[in-house]
Amino acid sequence: MAATVPQSDLVQAFARMAADWPRLKRARMLITGGTGFVGRWLLEMLCHADTALGLDLRVTVLSRDPAGFAARAPHLAGHPGLSLVDGDVRSFTAGTGDYTHVIHAAADASAALNEADPLAMFETVVDGTRHVLQMARKCRANRVLMLSSGAVYGAQPWDMTHVAEDWTGGPDLSSHRSAYAEGKRAVEMLGAIYRQQHGMDVGIARIFTVLGPLLPLDTHFAAGNFLRDAMAGKTVTVNGDGRAVRSYLYAADLAEWLWAMLLRAPANATYNLGSEHGVSIAELAERTARLIGTGRHEILGKADAGWNPGRYVPSTAKIRGELGLSPSVDLDEALRRTAAWNGWNA
Repeated sequence: MAATVPQSDLVQAFARMAADWPRLKRARMLITGGTGFVGRWLLEMLCHADTALGLDLRVTVLSRDPAGFAARAPHLAGHPGLSLVDGDVRSFTAGTGDYTHVIHAAADASAALNEADPLAMFETVVDGTRHVLQMARKCRANRVLMLSSGAVYGAQPWDMTHVAEDWTGGPDLSSHRSAYAEGKRAVEMLGAIYRQQHGMDVGIARIFTVLGPLLPLDTHFAAGNFLRDAMAGKTVTVNGDGRAVRSYLYAADLAEWLWAMLLRAPANATYNLGSEHGVSIAELAERTARLIGTGRHEILGKADAGWNPGRYVPSTAKIRGELGLSPSVDLDEALRRTAAWNGWNA
């Protein structure tokens, strides 16, 4: 597996944001969750911009395993101005002095944890965010960007093709499987409280499904599992009925959109981040098998144990209209690039 993400993705995103990066000159940043899937992409893009422009950044990155991250990504761990801090998001300390920007990306989206210990899931999401907001206030951060989830909308009605930011639906409160989603709703409320009570600028990014290099191929992500099996020459298998609908934003596009939110969005903005191109899980399996594998796929038709067996597709009209953003990589190309990064040869 490659040690870094594709350089072509970084170069292209850097060029599209040429006018934005100088706004980070001499910034002092705190990033939680910087060593996870999304956080790692944020760091890759940030360090690329710093190297290209000499931004003189000082970035503190919270990690539960700094040594492990340094072994996986030495080019990031050794980047000038970047410091790894060992700690739990619910109790860490981040030194003294002020921060210009805080990005809170730490959240365990593990389906296994949500199922086995929903209380731990909920408490980690909520208590961790409360601690980060308290830290941001103490350190007088000018701008906070919190990574939330499209899960806050709950189960999207089948007749709603795309869910927008003003949808007032919510998770099923009678099910423990809503622990992650309801935790994210709670932290968005914390953001609203800190805006009103402390005058903080807290932006919210509601992230939908993402696909790209660094995506785990052995957890609960259907796209990752399909790619793993297709690259191994196996039949791509859908355990459920395949009717659930998802959309997939390429990881480099997501990172670019997040940086654009931090650097040029209005104060206290909330946006959906995702692709509007919905596909069923069955169609995703067929595409993955055809593009990457042997072409064989099967639908087992078992009961779906997930929190949302329906649609999960955002409207991104708001972020496209206000920030001028749009996806640069379609689903087929995202599958190819993710497979190639994991060693697949077309």
